Amino acid sequence: MWQALRSELHPQGLEVVTVGMDTAGPEACRRFIEAANPEHPSLIDANHLVAAKFGIINIPNSVWIDEDGMIVRPAEAAPAPPSIDVARTNPFEGMDEFPDRANAIMAEAVHIEASPEAYEAALRDWVTNGADSSYALSPDEVIARSQPRDGNTSKGQAHFALATHLEQQGKHEAAIGHFRQAHELVPDNFAYRRQAWSLEPGGEGPFARFWQGPMEGNEEAWPYASEWVADVQAMGPANYYPKFQP
Repeated sequence: MWQALRSELHPQGLEVVTVGMDTAGPEACRRFIEAANPEHPSLIDANHLVAAKFGIINIPNSVWIDEDGMIVRPAEAAPAPPSIDVARTNPFEGMDEFPDRANAIMAEAVHIEASPEAYEAALRDWVTNGADSSYALSPDEVIARSQPRDGNTSKGQAHFALATHLEQQGKHEAAIGHFRQAHELVPDNFAYRRQAWSLEPGGEGPFARFWQGPMEGNEEAWPYASEWVADVQAMGPANYYPKFQP
């Protein structure tokens, strides 16, 4: 989707850089990148450094950076451009019926609110008008809209960094406690939660645990207090993404 939009708008100066955040490293994202066959830079951030620096707490999020390297819109939800008609990957292709877990996810996902038309219109306006676009924010506005960073956020990031290091050293059980601490200290950070869930055994690929959640009949083995369906139900799917602000 972003490759198609990038191809259209690249002659006007737009460059897209996609970043896959996955502690498991390049192989966890390789098949998705190869399937997209992008012409733009596609990076892997195994330590979530981009998320830490730019305040990204969910996906898909974007940051707008101008040709002078200045942030003109901080991290915000970046729904897929609706004008781009491309084939979507169906994770359940070939199945006779959806698993119960998938039905539960879809029941919540249809109520998630986003503003794809407004976001795409804003992006196109910025590409056309640059600094004169009404969607290009001043430095003071960027700072005001950026996520505040309190003590708990800093501590949560430290726990997440330690969990990531332990996971990459093959010390999964030791990493779990630090992932838990990160979840408790920064409860609105779905990137932290999703990363921990994806590393649990029981499925292949970075989204396996998103689709599976705690294994049916073995819920006691699930090491986290959170999982996607229950979390979205608790917060209300309409609150999953912050409202788009022009």
